[in-house]
Amino acid sequence: MNIRKPLVVLNGFVHDFMTGYWLSALIVIRFLDRYQKDFPPVAELLGRMEHFFFWNSVAATVVILATGAGRTFTYVDEVYGAAAEKTRRRMLIIKHVVLLAVFGAGTWYAYLLTFR
Repeated sequence: MNIRKPLVVLNGFVHDFMTGYWLSALIVIRFLDRYQKDFPPVAELLGRMEHFFFWNSVAATVVILATGAGRTFTYVDEVYGAAAEKTRRRMLIIKHVVLLAVFGAGTWYAYLLTFR
């Protein structure tokens, strides 16, 4: 059995899962930040939870980047033909430039909420 194929699938799954986790953590951070203002008696506890989710989102970003780098080496075959693959690769580059900006902005926003 070729172990490479299951590892490629697992890598892609972890990459996508952690991307969803990152976004979910940012949503939770936003809610926790608002709840700290609405419920001052538990603001300290909510702040600790906010820190927990922030650092987990940073860890998720590291995993996303690592598994994304791993994915780079799995797209070597021209499954759809040379012309389609050239377009697909160009679109993947554009998508990742946009997503890198989104991840940067989202993480910065979470940082501002967590550490103000």
